[in-house]
Amino acid sequence: MAVPAIRNSMATRSLRKIKEQVIASIWFLCAIFAILVVCFILGYLFLNGYPAFLQINLWDFLFGQQWNPTGSTPEYGIFPLIAGTILVMIGAMVLAIPLGIGSAIFISELAGPRLRTIIKPAIELLAGIPSVVYGFFGLVVLTNWIRISFDIPTGETWLAGSVLLAIMALPTIVSVSEDAINAVPREYKEGSLATGATGWQTISSVIIPSALSGITAAVILGIGRAIGETMAVLMVTGNAAVIPDPVWNIVSPIRTLTATLGIETGEVPIGSLHYHSLFGIAVVLLLITLCINLAATIILGRIRAAQTGGVTTKHVISRETRGKIQKILLFGFAGMVLLLVAVAAGILPSLAILIGGIGLSLARARISPKVMEKIAYSGLFAAVGIVMAVLAILILDIIMEGLPVLSWEFITGYPSNLGREGGIFPAIIGTIYLVTGAILIALPLGIGATIYLSEYTREGWVTRTIRTGVDLLNGTPSIVFGLFGFAFLVIFVGFGVSLLTGWIVLALMVLPTIIRTSEEALKSIPNAMREGSLALGASKWQTIRKVVLPAAVPGIITGTILSIGRAAGETAPIMFTAVVFTSRFLPDSIFEPVMALPYYLYILSTSVPGAQQNAYGTALVLLITVTLFYGAAVLIRVRYQKSSRW
Repeated sequence: MAVPAIRNSMATRSLRKIKEQVIASIWFLCAIFAILVVCFILGYLFLNGYPAFLQINLWDFLFGQQWNPTGSTPEYGIFPLIAGTILVMIGAMVLAIPLGIGSAIFISELAGPRLRTIIKPAIELLAGIPSVVYGFFGLVVLTNWIRISFDIPTGETWLAGSVLLAIMALPTIVSVSEDAINAVPREYKEGSLATGATGWQTISSVIIPSALSGITAAVILGIGRAIGETMAVLMVTGNAAVIPDPVWNIVSPIRTLTATLGIETGEVPIGSLHYHSLFGIAVVLLLITLCINLAATIILGRIRAAQTGGVTTKHVISRETRGKIQKILLFGFAGMVLLLVAVAAGILPSLAILIGGIGLSLARARISPKVMEKIAYSGLFAAVGIVMAVLAILILDIIMEGLPVLSWEFITGYPSNLGREGGIFPAIIGTIYLVTGAILIALPLGIGATIYLSEYTREGWVTRTIRTGVDLLNGTPSIVFGLFGFAFLVIFVGFGVSLLTGWIVLALMVLPTIIRTSEEALKSIPNAMREGSLALGASKWQTIRKVVLPAAVPGIITGTILSIGRAAGETAPIMFTAVVFTSRFLPDSIFEPVMALPYYLYILSTSVPGAQQNAYGTALVLLITVTLFYGAAVLIRVRYQKSSRW
């Protein structure tokens, strides 16, 4: 009797081992999916862009001075587009870097707990506002203000694009910079204060130099965010493929690489040289953003390794380096004030501010540390005040103008008269359809990848490669997803402009968010819980399924809600793949297109005269929808953090 029992036990263990191997293989495939997607997107874009490089000299393509593919003599030089992209990014960073770093310092070092709980979620809310809402606000309010202030025919300029991109890049810079500042050991601060240094001397000479790598990564990520943005710059920069003359003319219209893809992809003849040249632009754009995000990934990886003891870092900063950092901070704030005053009052007052900033820097040695501290703290307060004021102006404008439009008929009605009248019910339902399908695709893949990274493998080149692929996928511009979906899914595979295509494209976009947030949730589960389950005889998968995953549910839900918010607010990836402007009917099949709130708002604000009232109502509904998702994620995170303390 003992022999059959032993054989049965061995067979059971063998089946159990095979089951564990199969499950581990499934999670591994989920994990490498991100890398495969990045490689496939890059390869497919290059494959479609290669015919353009055969017919157009690469030098002429990159450095040609004219982009006019539909002219009698077509010209395919993208240098004005590259210049426009770089210029609008530089203008955005001039504003966003001092404001972002100043806000991060204030939140981390000066704000009390209650004030921090107000300011930090408010700044995070900026990240949740859809780019098309920024574009709509810029088109209606900001460009009109620039037109009047500078007495020019149109306010759709480089300046308008830079201001909007600065606001959009702020949450990234603030969040990553604050994490880097908080990671500096408190002993450094206490030691500096114990030697008699003022608070500002401690911040500028100890904390900022120690957090410089993280702040650098924050700036790099902010640059990537600015370069990859499509809808906001498309709506407010004028889209003229010219280099400003003179080059510092901030009220000149410009066009970016992303805006060119957004404008021309939907109307280009398939298979033409113009069509392939757009893919060439996408390759250039993707390579730029991949390099930027890869640099940020490497820097952040080194920081994490340093924090866990993987490498050593030197926090002893020379006096010369401290002086340089202090000058950079001073000139940064001076540059921020310079551009703000330039917008508000013209050139002469700006020059006065610049001269004053230079004089302050040169006279720094003669100013007492206490006075310098007051000046610096005033700058930090001003940075946070400006950020909060911008958020308040944007939200209040949309609420005050959009609230009178809201009614039961507007919510439940169908559009009429090209959207000037009627309601937005099909757009609301279409948005829900798109988000639901995208999450149903991305969530299993994301959780599977997370389980493999967190539970089935150790830290090594495999996990680093997978995480790098996830980060690069996360940094891919949304318009690149749209172009890829249009060429591959709509045309090559034959799905057409449909709900299914939109699901796949949006799922690829939100997949990195789910992976990153879920991995953090699983890492927060104590190893003792896993060891206790295994000691009781549970298998690895049983431990994960019944112990680890239930404990990580709050973090997974948070990542899912953030993904829902992002998917609900995206325009660029669905404008060629999944949506139509108006429809009197809801879709009966996944192979039919749908309406969506972001695209509907974009068309109302840019192509339908006299529809501003309904556009405000649509913007308010979209803003409320996305804000609710992000607000829910913040509440879950706060409650989870409180419960974890107990």
